Amino acid sequence: MRQPLTLKDHHHEHRLFSLRLLVAVALVLVLSLVLVGRMAWLQIAQHSRFTTLSDNNRVLTQAMSPPRGLITDRNGEILAVNRPDFTLELAVEQSADLNDTLNRIRQLIPLTDDDLERFERRRTSARRPWEPIPLRGRLTEEEIARIAVHQHELPGARVTASPVRYYPHSHLFSHVLGYVNRLSAEDLDNMTLAEQRNYSGTHYYGRTGVERYYEHRLHGQVGYRQVETNARGRILRVLEEQPPVPGDDLRLSLDLKVQQAAYDALGERRGAVVAIDPRDGSVLAFVSRPGFDPNLFVTGISHKDYARYQQDHDHPLFNRALQGRYPPGSTVKPMLGLAGLDAGVTSWERTIHDPGYFSLEGNPHRYRDWKRWGHGQVDMEKAVVQSCDTYFYDMGFRLGIDRMHDFMVGFSIGEATGIDLLNESEGNMPSREWKRAARNAPWFHGDTINTSIGQGFMLTTPLQLAVATAILANDGHQVVPTLAADETHPPLRPDITLKDPRDWERMKHAMEAVVHSNRGTGRVMAKDARYHMGAKSGTAQVFSVGQEETYNEEELAERMLDHALIVSFAPVENPAIAVAVMVENGRHGGSVAGPVARQVMDAWLLDEDGNLNIPEPLARPPIQNALPTQANTTAQATRTAAP
Repeated sequence: MRQPLTLKDHHHEHRLFSLRLLVAVALVLVLSLVLVGRMAWLQIAQHSRFTTLSDNNRVLTQAMSPPRGLITDRNGEILAVNRPDFTLELAVEQSADLNDTLNRIRQLIPLTDDDLERFERRRTSARRPWEPIPLRGRLTEEEIARIAVHQHELPGARVTASPVRYYPHSHLFSHVLGYVNRLSAEDLDNMTLAEQRNYSGTHYYGRTGVERYYEHRLHGQVGYRQVETNARGRILRVLEEQPPVPGDDLRLSLDLKVQQAAYDALGERRGAVVAIDPRDGSVLAFVSRPGFDPNLFVTGISHKDYARYQQDHDHPLFNRALQGRYPPGSTVKPMLGLAGLDAGVTSWERTIHDPGYFSLEGNPHRYRDWKRWGHGQVDMEKAVVQSCDTYFYDMGFRLGIDRMHDFMVGFSIGEATGIDLLNESEGNMPSREWKRAARNAPWFHGDTINTSIGQGFMLTTPLQLAVATAILANDGHQVVPTLAADETHPPLRPDITLKDPRDWERMKHAMEAVVHSNRGTGRVMAKDARYHMGAKSGTAQVFSVGQEETYNEEELAERMLDHALIVSFAPVENPAIAVAVMVENGRHGGSVAGPVARQVMDAWLLDEDGNLNIPEPLARPPIQNALPTQANTTAQATRTAAP
């Protein structure tokens, strides 16, 4: 039986097709809306975020270190300058295999163990991401060419030309200028955030001396630039740039001619020379010998060179002028004499008999004079001219340590001078309180007697002796030693005023006789002099000699001999220079240190033809917040006169 024939329902099929089409269109519309919405979210809502991500991939912000300011002497002679140095740097983040890159570099140029050690130390220390690390500096033209040829084999490596500090006079100014060297993570940690930003891109930092003290002036302000780079990190173009602000040039009060004279006069001997213009406190010369080559420290001193300095028995890295503590010996007798005169325990007319020793009543111990048979009848002037110990033993005992201490600190003895250098030693002006705190012991009469000739516990730096001499030459007006020619520092202490101001001139006359009389201990300085000078020589004992022993310098090892010292100023009638000289183990102040001081004064006071031509003082800004003048005897009046 045949099935009935079924006809198609075109109307139903059309409705079904339309429904399917509608669903498909709706689905396409929904998907399109989702895509459009996503695109809008990415392009509009997230525009800033993805722009930043994109820029970070192709735009690099580079810090531009400012050129460091130059340093000159008072006459414009260059003491510290920047010169181009070609350095191979390596951005380790761009190197997939750092060891392979380093091995390739070693095949092209020599790398020492010191180079690799410094590189590794900088790589593992805190630093800015993607910041290139210096690998080796002072590249030659041939080495630069080799690297350029193989640049494509050295991912992350680049040769940069940057200014590097250079000291053309090497050892001559080493202890006063100091040096710069690589900025460390520790340096950055000790800075504020603002300071850290200003040191972005900076590789060098003042480490010692003037370079350290005036770092804030010499460094300048960092600059920035945005550069577009390719995938290999090569710069394609500069997008934006803010140039750095160079550091200030720094003019010092030092005089190259005077500094050279001081350095040459010391010769190969260990010692120090400080020269000051008492009219304004300008430091004219600041020498410590032996010195060192500061250029070795700039890009990183090698282990070999540093070990050589460290193992040198002459200690070339030690700043004797600023930090050396030595008994001043007889160089402070003029200041001590003024203390006795002002306290009324002696006078210019008072005389004593010097048998060659001093002893306390009821005590058999004898404090010996340097002249075993004594000086006979001695007054104050003769005591200064011939450096009579016995006179000062007697005067110092009656003056007492309390008044002695209070008077001497006014001359910066045992006190900071205020010089514009860091790490200055204060020396020591002993007192009862000091000995109790430092030695847990009482003060004895013998301590006072030793102090009265600049021995015992009294310790001074050559800088302090130069300042003390300048104050005396200035009739008690305070002097602050200053290296920067455009700086003026207020005094740390009030001026010293004496009950009888004529004592200043009489003491300077006595110091003049030290040089210009036949019996003076510094008479060797007067030969062919074109001006009159005042001076006081001294020797500082390295070890004590027992009462029954005899000091025999011929039998002593060289480093056990007395230190030779002298302080001087000139011209006597209008002092324009004050000098302190210390020669370690030099034995005799007048004959050894004296000629050194004379050469320094000649360099400042005489022209090329040997005629007296005193330079004018620097034009410094006025002193702000100066201390009022006070009588130095105010505190002394409340003190006991007990020795």
